[in-house]
Amino acid sequence: MYQAIPLPYDYDALKPVIDKQTVNIHYNKHHQKYAENLNKYIQDYNIPLNQIPTRIDEFPIQDRGQILYNAGGVLNHDLYWQSLNNISSLPKGKLSKKINNDYGSFENFKQTFINKSKNLVGSGYTFLVTDDNGNLTIINLPNQETPLSYNLIPLFTIDLWEHSYYLKYQNERNKYIENIWNKTNFDYASTLYENLF
Repeated sequence: MYQAIPLPYDYDALKPVIDKQTVNIHYNKHHQKYAENLNKYIQDYNIPLNQIPTRIDEFPIQDRGQILYNAGGVLNHDLYWQSLNNISSLPKGKLSKKINNDYGSFENFKQTFINKSKNLVGSGYTFLVTDDNGNLTIINLPNQETPLSYNLIPLFTIDLWEHSYYLKYQNERNKYIENIWNKTNFDYASTLYENLF
């Protein structure tokens, strides 16, 4: 059975950027529902969650759309919660060096990420990803698509679905995009990149 990761902090840990009610609904209603739906389709399979997008042809063709959608919902939300924390942190080690090399500074990287996020059309995510050679890219993907489907490794993400911000920010998505950087956590991304390269 596939499960959402345990929320790494209390529901109110992201205040005042994201309110307790939003985190509660987002995690318990949206994130958990993706896991529940995914399990309905793949009870008879034993494939690691992060391999589902690249092994989708092993499933019945009529189920693949729902499997990809719900697997992406679990994977993307797992990463989203790990990309945030009550105390923000900066990239470290190899990831910090690579960001500084590619973008000139963390501030330049941050602004590039923010600009990319603001250009996402509709619902989806902005990701920091790496390829197998350690090259970094900032990409937007719609709905619950995961970078894993494109042989890219997601390191960090911001959820841009309305349910992630609408209770507090309503139609001011750009304000959410800017404010969330007060709670971004690069510890997970730094560790993952360090272990990969």
